[in-house]
Amino acid sequence: MSSWTPTKYKTTNWSAYNDSLKRRGSLSIWFDPEMVWVPPPSGKRGRQQSFSDAAIQACLTLKVLFGMPLRQTTGFVQSLLRLIGLDWSVPDFSTLCRRQKTLNVSLPYRGGTGALNLLIDSTGIKAEGEGEWNARKHGGPKRRIWRKIHIGIDEETLEVRAIEVTTSNVGDAPMLPELLNQIPADQTIGSVTADGAYDTRRCHDVIAARNAHAVIPPRKNAKPWKSTSAGAIARNEAVNASRYLGRAIWRRWSGYHRRSRVETKMHCVKLLGQCLMARDFDRQVAEIQIRVAVLNKYTALGIPVTEVVG
Repeated sequence: MSSWTPTKYKTTNWSAYNDSLKRRGSLSIWFDPEMVWVPPPSGKRGRQQSFSDAAIQACLTLKVLFGMPLRQTTGFVQSLLRLIGLDWSVPDFSTLCRRQKTLNVSLPYRGGTGALNLLIDSTGIKAEGEGEWNARKHGGPKRRIWRKIHIGIDEETLEVRAIEVTTSNVGDAPMLPELLNQIPADQTIGSVTADGAYDTRRCHDVIAARNAHAVIPPRKNAKPWKSTSAGAIARNEAVNASRYLGRAIWRRWSGYHRRSRVETKMHCVKLLGQCLMARDFDRQVAEIQIRVAVLNKYTALGIPVTEVVG
C-alpha cells in the first residue's frame, strides 16, 4: 500500500508578496500627516480630550509591536515625530494607561468579494505568572492566569472580522453568537467553519438565522436531533453525511480543512508576544485588539496566492 503524499503548492505572486513582506517593516505606514491627532471639540461640559482615539491607538500600536513599557513608548513616539517633522504633542504614560482601559479599537479590514466565509477558533494566552521554564521545572504555581481569545477571520482575505476576549473558564460555543453579532446585519455570510466544540444547538441555530452554512464536524457519538429548527435540520444532514462518507472523507468533501487558516492566524497573534503586558482585564482586551489591528494591516499589504502543482 502506497504512503500518503502531501499536496504541493506554488506561490504565483511571489514578487508582489515579497514586496509586501518588506513593507511590513516600514515605519512610514504607521504615521499619516492627515490623521486626526487632536480631536475636535465635543461640545460637552468639562475638560476636552487632548488626544484622539487614533492617536492613542497609534502609540499603543508601537508599544505592542516593539514590546515597550509605557514610558519608553512615549519617548519612542516623541523621537519619531521629531524625525518626520511633526510638532504634535505626545501623550504621557499615565494618559496612555488611562485611555487604554476605555479605548474603542478600530479593526481595519478590506473585505472580500461575495459572501463572507467565516473561520472560527479560539486559543489561550498567558496574562500573569512565571515563564514556561519555571513552570516545567517546579510544576507551575496556581497563580498563572490565562485569557482566551476567540476570533473569526475571512477565508478569502485572511483578515480578522470578529474578536472576543474572555477569561479561561469560558467555553468556545457560547462565544459564537457574540462573534456573529460583530458582522454587520447587511453582510451576507456564506459559511461558518469551526471545530467540534461548536457542535451545539445554539451555535447551529444562530448560524442558520444568518442564512449561513455550518461546517462543523459532528461529535463521534453524535445522534440526530429532533428537526424543530433550521439549525437542527442542517446538523442532521451533516451527521448523516459523516456516517455515510466517513469522517475523513466528509472533512475533505465539506472543506473543513480550510479551518487551518484561522489556526495559523492564532499563531501570528502569539508572534507579537507570548504574554500580555497589561494587568487590568479591560486593558488586556485593548492590547489584544491592537494586536489584531496590526495583523490586519500586515495582511492588507499582501498575501500569497497559491495553486496546487502536485
